[in-house]
Amino acid sequence: MHGNAWLTERFEEHRSHLRAVSYRMLGSLAEADDAVQETWLRLSRSDVSEVENLGGWLTTVVSRVCLNMLRSRDSRREDSMDAYPAAPVGSREDTVDPEQEAVLADSVGLALLVVLDRLAPAERLAFVLHDLFAVPFDEIAPLVDKTPAATRQLASRARRRVKGAPLVPEADLTRRRHVVEAFLAATRGGNFDALVALLHPDVVLRADKAVVPTPAPILLRGAVTVATSAMAAVQRARATTPALVDGTVGLAMARLGRLFLVLGFTIEDGLITEIDIVAEPERLGSLELAVLDA
Repeated sequence: MHGNAWLTERFEEHRSHLRAVSYRMLGSLAEADDAVQETWLRLSRSDVSEVENLGGWLTTVVSRVCLNMLRSRDSRREDSMDAYPAAPVGSREDTVDPEQEAVLADSVGLALLVVLDRLAPAERLAFVLHDLFAVPFDEIAPLVDKTPAATRQLASRARRRVKGAPLVPEADLTRRRHVVEAFLAATRGGNFDALVALLHPDVVLRADKAVVPTPAPILLRGAVTVATSAMAAVQRARATTPALVDGTVGLAMARLGRLFLVLGFTIEDGLITEIDIVAEPERLGSLELAVLDA
């Protein structure tokens, strides 16, 4: 049996990798740190003197911990949809530095985290371990109680959902993306004039009741009015990213890697003519989201 000092040293060598796996599995820095801590506890209670590949052993353990957390999360969602979009049960959002969370989300890809959160736990595990960390399917299969072939299918199904399928020509998609990204950049930067320049003079913004929330849906008209409203969402814009929404370019806003609301755009001649903001859970659930290619 190895001494605790040796175990601690070896564990610290793998901590950053375990945190990276956990964050992509869970989409929350607080929950990822919880998973890594649980992995350490399991290591400290185990005899690993015969383990040849400690890194692989730790990856397996942290993956099991994350899978259990994902399944528990799904169970809580089914039990209480009324809590949406409150912070997830069991998270320690108040102990996490928002700046650190934002930087980490940007490094991973906020759109990827949003799409991963819509996958079933086993699909998410198979995709993350194989596609993002090159773990062979025969090592993933026991974690999800599947054969390697069935596990490959899980990852393949997840991959199709992550990549999506654009419903507009590539050239049109590129033009739309430039406009939407410019809208996001102007909002993040608080650049009112740049926002107005992107909006059609008669632009219409519609937002459902869950966005603010309000007793009734919101309807705004006119470039100045809509730009003024966007200026009030500068902080929210930091947690927003371009994504493929129902086959075209939109914006997805996430909180701890979980979808909060979606902005859809109608664009004509390079100007935004309509903005539709969706936050109601049923409507969000009906949207097809995917990651835009770099």
